Amino acid sequence: MTEISARDRKSKGVSAKGTASKGATSKRPTPRGAAPKGATLATRVLELVASGQASSRAELAQLLGAAASTISLTVAELVERGLLAEEGTQSSTGGRPRRVLRAGSTDEYAVAADVGGRHARIGVVLPGGEVGDVATVPFEIADGPEAALPRLAEHLETLAQQRGRDRLRGVGLSLPGPVDVTAGAVVLPSRMPGWNRFPVAAWLEERFGVPAVVDNDANCMAVGEQSVRPAEHRQSITVKIGSAIGAGVIADGHLYRGATGAAGDITHIRIDGGGADVPCSCGNTGCLETVASGAALVRILRERGLDVTSPEDVVRLAGDADPEATRAVRRAGDHLGQVLAANVNFFNPDAVYLGGILSTLEPFVAAVRSQLYESCHPLVTEHLTIERAVLGADAGLVGAGLFALQRALARALGEAGGSAARVGGPARFPAVTPLPRS
Repeated sequence: MTEISARDRKSKGVSAKGTASKGATSKRPTPRGAAPKGATLATRVLELVASGQASSRAELAQLLGAAASTISLTVAELVERGLLAEEGTQSSTGGRPRRVLRAGSTDEYAVAADVGGRHARIGVVLPGGEVGDVATVPFEIADGPEAALPRLAEHLETLAQQRGRDRLRGVGLSLPGPVDVTAGAVVLPSRMPGWNRFPVAAWLEERFGVPAVVDNDANCMAVGEQSVRPAEHRQSITVKIGSAIGAGVIADGHLYRGATGAAGDITHIRIDGGGADVPCSCGNTGCLETVASGAALVRILRERGLDVTSPEDVVRLAGDADPEATRAVRRAGDHLGQVLAANVNFFNPDAVYLGGILSTLEPFVAAVRSQLYESCHPLVTEHLTIERAVLGADAGLVGAGLFALQRALARALGEAGGSAARVGGPARFPAVTPLPRS
């Protein structure tokens, strides 16, 4: 297993919503950056610092609209827990120089897995977003959760034993399907037989004895990528293009889930003239996934007589400049760009990040970029960043791990009890004894 450099992640974390509790009440309008309804003050403070949106107590007080004394108490507790650190100073307009806050890197960690159809990328994620002990292990999603999860759990348990089992604080899992985050389960997924409504998060918590989080792979990728991007990029769309296609939306620095958690599901947008007769798992025909995903490219190239069985074969052929593969890849990029153009025009993001195996192909990325510049309003693309995810294959892994650590933080701070600003309690995350394995 290899250690991944954290040079660009060390002082950054993740911008993502925590779990629900009551927020502090106020009659004045909610300030920009203030905690959304459902976030605790401590969780929001950690989020703002980790994402680079605030680096001092004064900035936190301004963004959250909270009293300086309240912010100071919250920061002190997070520093004591090792989740924040203070170092150096920055200039101020008056008074004493401000201490700089950063996300602390402690010896506590989460184990996480980014699951695909036939393999899973696993690793250890630290509170600052640093990731290590990364490996790719076999994982047959078609075997169903009862068979596949125990095998994956053994790999994650090995990581935890190597790192120190007593310091494990959470487990995160990124899954390639629609996820009900509250239930911790996949809902009506395609190509995932037996997974519908299976309580994955509850199963992981019972197995490991620590908080567990399950989320969609595109959401995890978006959150992981956001953690290492410039703080001023507060609006972005991250697209994962592998065997399937999905997107995660960051709005005002936060993961945007939508009313039912389906925000970013561009998979089933119909492509005019792209493949109107190709059936989709949703019951319609000609959806984006049927003409632009890795699975679609495998089908298309096999129909043209090429020997391909996986998206990896498609990438290999296109990398070798096979004309049929290159043409198909460019066409897929055009289709994705067509769908993204409508979303980019509507949302006006700072950036579009492309991840997944097809994003490694320059013809694919160039086709997406060309379609966006051709189809979007010039004002929308004037400062638009369009590029590959810098975390590459680790983006989903980082996002899943950071979700798990946030859940552990929320539980440790007593968020389940509904205290909006509670920062008391144990000085460290509470130790939990895992249940015996069957």
